Amino acid sequence: MIPKDQGWPYSARALAARIEHSVLAPEAGQADVESGCTVARARGVRSVVVKPVHVALARRLLEGTGIRVVSVIGFPHGNSTPEVKALEVSAAIRDGADEVDVVVNVGALCEGRWEPVAEELRAVVAASGGSPVKVILETALLTDAVKVRACGLADASGAAYVKTSTGFGRAGATVADVALLRGNVGSGVGVKASGGIRTLADAAAMIAAGADLIGTSQTEAILDEAGSAA
Repeated sequence: MIPKDQGWPYSARALAARIEHSVLAPEAGQADVESGCTVARARGVRSVVVKPVHVALARRLLEGTGIRVVSVIGFPHGNSTPEVKALEVSAAIRDGADEVDVVVNVGALCEGRWEPVAEELRAVVAASGGSPVKVILETALLTDAVKVRACGLADASGAAYVKTSTGFGRAGATVADVALLRGNVGSGVGVKASGGIRTLADAAAMIAAGADLIGTSQTEAILDEAGSAA
């Protein structure tokens, strides 16, 4: 909880407009997607993030609500080839995804092989047909210097956002990483903080550091706190 005298600046509704509600657990099935979409509708979040197999279901459940459907691509390790990632993107958009969150080739980044990363990012952005692409960097596995280089590659590719983490890696988002990403992409590129964001204090810290969007599965708990702090 953030005490009122610390000046929490957002209403629960305003915070909800920044939240992407995640339904990505390995065991998540159709019932979980249905439950997640119910939460999304009740709380007025920006979007629901689902696995590719659940895009069509989420689209049907959210039709007419204005809540966006986001599909993850190459999730969670980013090891698919550029051709496969591009195909996943095309299929997700065909099934009703408004946006895609693509796990970058983390191994290539760690080895300093920039061109394979640039190649796949160009491929997925092209396959998106103009739909926004978020590039998941898995920041816990990268040095700061590599994070900076990855931001440049994402920016140059035409991606709409850089995103800290899958939530299934070594660690999730940190304030330091959000600030680093924010400082190394252009003003037209957003930053999404995701991974380990469970409380209002977590979300507030990420937004203060420069996050435009918050990815979390703890949407109800965070928004309940925000309502109490308003």
